[in-house]
Amino acid sequence: MQEVTTSSSRFAMLRARPKIAGFTLVEIMIVVVIIGMLAAMAIPAFQKVRQSSRHSALANDMRSFAQAFETYSHENGSWPGDTGIGVVPNEMLNNNSSLDVTAFSSTTPIGGRYDWDGGVFGYIAAVSVADATITNAQLLQFDTSFDDGNLNTGDFCGTTGRYSYVILE
Repeated sequence: MQEVTTSSSRFAMLRARPKIAGFTLVEIMIVVVIIGMLAAMAIPAFQKVRQSSRHSALANDMRSFAQAFETYSHENGSWPGDTGIGVVPNEMLNNNSSLDVTAFSSTTPIGGRYDWDGGVFGYIAAVSVADATITNAQLLQFDTSFDDGNLNTGDFCGTTGRYSYVILE
């Protein structure tokens, strides 16, 4: 004989089933929202640290290159001749030079290449970055920490695409 199940006995069977462990959709959504909020706070902080690191690397490079060229000038009584972008002056290739040839020939921390400006662009001696890929606003931030905060005055100056650390005007 077939048993007839009533709605109350079905409910009793559903309640008697063992619970399966797991997360509800709401719990998963809350975790996703929290992770999104943490990422939204961390990404700008990471970008700021990365930009600060690039600025520090650029300042260090500019100062060490300027020091190497100044040392050359003091030892030889003249500045090296002008070269092309990313090209180390022949005078600086000897073993006595403190110039880091690899760093000078590499891409700068702000994009573009280093350039020695000897007697060009109105400067007697300058280390420049040509074809920089960062914005003027970012360069102003760099100039504020490195020099005077004005790209038209001071030791670090320039126009769009070419920025120079002036050693001697």
